[in-house]
Amino acid sequence: MKLDRRDFLKLGAVASVGTLVGAVPAHGAEPATPATTAGSGKQKLIWGNLLHLGTNMWCDWDAPELKGDSSIYHPELRLDRSLWDDLLKKMQQAGMNMVVIDLGDGVKYESHPEIAVKGAWSTADLQSELRRLRSLGLEPIPKLNFSTTHDAWLGKYSRCVSTDAYYTVCHDLIAEVIRLFDRPRFFHLGMDEEDYGNQKNYEHVVIRQYDAWWRDFLFLVQEVEKGGSRAWIWSDYVWHHPELFYQKMPKSGVQSNWYYDAKFNPQDKIAKAFQELEQHGYDQIPTGSNYFNPTNFELLAAECRRSLGAGHLLGFLQTPWKPTLEKYRQRHIEAIEQVARAIQAARP
Repeated sequence: MKLDRRDFLKLGAVASVGTLVGAVPAHGAEPATPATTAGSGKQKLIWGNLLHLGTNMWCDWDAPELKGDSSIYHPELRLDRSLWDDLLKKMQQAGMNMVVIDLGDGVKYESHPEIAVKGAWSTADLQSELRRLRSLGLEPIPKLNFSTTHDAWLGKYSRCVSTDAYYTVCHDLIAEVIRLFDRPRFFHLGMDEEDYGNQKNYEHVVIRQYDAWWRDFLFLVQEVEKGGSRAWIWSDYVWHHPELFYQKMPKSGVQSNWYYDAKFNPQDKIAKAFQELEQHGYDQIPTGSNYFNPTNFELLAAECRRSLGAGHLLGFLQTPWKPTLEKYRQRHIEAIEQVARAIQAARP
């Protein structure tokens, strides 16, 4: 399918956020609904964890001179299946109920197999694993990060940003992933850290600003909503451009403001964003991490449960920010243990 950017703009989807907010899923599909506690009608809190299938969202596509394991483009799948299986079992035991899978180039998509790295999962393998996850009580949610800082997984298409070719690939991938995940409740689009500070060491810098960022972002949201899912993004754009954010960001999207400090400082600009998002009526899944310290997640969950209204607090997401490799086993295990303690603290 060839999507002409000018035709897209003529539809007014970019100019009017309201068209996205009220978007009707394609083919008459009913909107995805949140999980509820059996017999209560009350929405369960999400207790999720981010696991990586693809890992080439951490690097610049053609800058092998960058040092560090996470800064080098890897042409092969980096996944230790034994660790993957152990983590899922531990998540189930901890009482967690969601796993966000960063797919990237870790899947051999039928629409664009050229994106896949060596050893990528087939679509049949992925669907089989998704069935297993659901049998464990873990809701699988797809993630494809379309930020130009984190899109090396797109291969050559990361150099085609905002072109007709780019729109076509994004359309194809989102539609296929929604089908593979059987119309997931959410679809995480990433969209974080798209600025020069995060690309200053890249050989090839691509940054969308002003309306260019919003045109592409709202296009992605529209594609997700066409498939009957809800767009989910990292919320750091609001730290730097609050007026534009609250003017243009559709309420249909789910926000993950991320805060990784060891102590919660309510006066910090990033911490303040939780309350501001609440005041503007956005659904939130606050996100913590054990990347910098071991105390963040429990503190974040406790503070947000105390200060945010239940109507817009959907749950929490843990982000270890390490590949699913044995050498990072302890980091992953500790991340899940932190969520387990937060779940215990949240029980009446």
